Amino acid sequence: MPLLFDLLGVFFFGVSGALLAARRGFDIIGSLLLAGLTGIGGGVVRDVILGEVPTAFANPFYFIPPILAALLVFFMAPGVQRLKRPLLVFDAAGLALFCTSGTIKALESGMNPFAATLLGVTTAVGGGLLRDVVANKTPSIFDPRDIYAVPAILGAGLVAVMWVSGVHGWVWELVVAAVVFSLRLLSLKFRWHVPKAVGPWHHDAELQ
Repeated sequence: MPLLFDLLGVFFFGVSGALLAARRGFDIIGSLLLAGLTGIGGGVVRDVILGEVPTAFANPFYFIPPILAALLVFFMAPGVQRLKRPLLVFDAAGLALFCTSGTIKALESGMNPFAATLLGVTTAVGGGLLRDVVANKTPSIFDPRDIYAVPAILGAGLVAVMWVSGVHGWVWELVVAAVVFSLRLLSLKFRWHVPKAVGPWHHDAELQ
């Protein structure tokens, strides 16, 4: 099940990368590269921090989901102008799966719950961050009108708390992923956001 969650996360993030490539007018090679970078980027960062050979390089199966994602978008994507909503939905699914699987792998590697939570968040947001930077788009994690990282933080923290409490199993991981996914979609629907870096009482601050 952990492998399945990881591959699903790679696929969902891969679709979001391919959809962004379509919106930016990239060719199929650019779509494949952006799907791969988005899908495996966060996991590679996680494994490098853990001092391990990245799972995506040790297991060739990890390269299949980004290819499928790019082909899916190539053959089935509707008009480019209508791709923003599905991009956000697939990104939310990848975020939910990776924040749980990343935290679990960090805990299994012997990291303390706090460090494992941070690494789970890094796994979840790393691929999206790389995707947006490469596509010359303001990363969602830095968007003041969004709470991109907050659902991942809550999900990774919840997984770490359950681990310490002795609650294990893929069913609970799936429940947490569902909570993160739902919270992410609700935040998009209701436009939730967190306070800016400068308090609202600083009226003379020039914010860009």
